[in-house]
Amino acid sequence: MRTHRRTHRRSVRVEYLLPDEAAAAGQARKLTSEFLARSRSRMARVDEEQIEDATLIVSELVANATEHGRGECRLRLQLSDERVTVEVYDGNPAPPRVRPLTAESESGRGLAMVRCLAHRLDVTPLTGGGKRVRAILAI
Repeated sequence: MRTHRRTHRRSVRVEYLLPDEAAAAGQARKLTSEFLARSRSRMARVDEEQIEDATLIVSELVANATEHGRGECRLRLQLSDERVTVEVYDGNPAPPRVRPLTAESESGRGLAMVRCLAHRLDVTPLTGGGKRVRAILAI
């Protein structure tokens, strides 16, 4: 007889609805750093640098969603023993574009930075319109 042992992974998740305005990125940064700082005592050991990386990723993704999306955006954060998952949902079905980096560019660097910081970055179209941009940071 074969037995299966199931490992139980702990995780904490939160979701926020953010307004369609430029101030949403700042609000998202604050919510992210507070959530990760609160949760790290109960969960994985997320250090200050990882909190800063997650906060920067959230800021860039929410800024893109409020600038290029349609309407409000949702931010979902999940912390487990192995990773931090950041998901940003918006109403625009078009995938974000990563532009080539140049010294003269004043914008367009956000997704390139997210790609550098995240272990994984993916974009998924949603049924009914819109998309989910997800970044995963390994702990």
